[in-house]
Amino acid sequence: MDALGLPVRFDLGPGQQNDMAPACDLMSGLYAEQVLADRAYDADKLHDLILDQGGEPVIPPRRHRKFQHDYDHIAYKQRWGIEGFFAKLKQWQRIATRYDKLAANFLGFVKLAAIMLWLK
Repeated sequence: MDALGLPVRFDLGPGQQNDMAPACDLMSGLYAEQVLADRAYDADKLHDLILDQGGEPVIPPRRHRKFQHDYDHIAYKQRWGIEGFFAKLKQWQRIATRYDKLAANFLGFVKLAAIMLWLK
């Protein structure tokens, strides 16, 4: 997502896959001053990638971490923009209920919805 909550890159994975698995691939090659994400994305690999690309990870640490790294609490409050994008995306009934059985068809409609959001 960019600063306005519009998608820059996205990928469709299997339903049983966690969200962290494709995160590094999606972030690779993108420059961002700050990267906002929830606790599920707290992984050393993603932190290192963001720092190597010149950004600041704004990801709260998970409770089981030995080293509880610091993050920008004020910037983290802006994560509502990401949730707002998904709420806008679910306004399309075909996406919210996933009528399409084939991943390619579903991804095509997600891309179409994202284009519509960019054009607004």
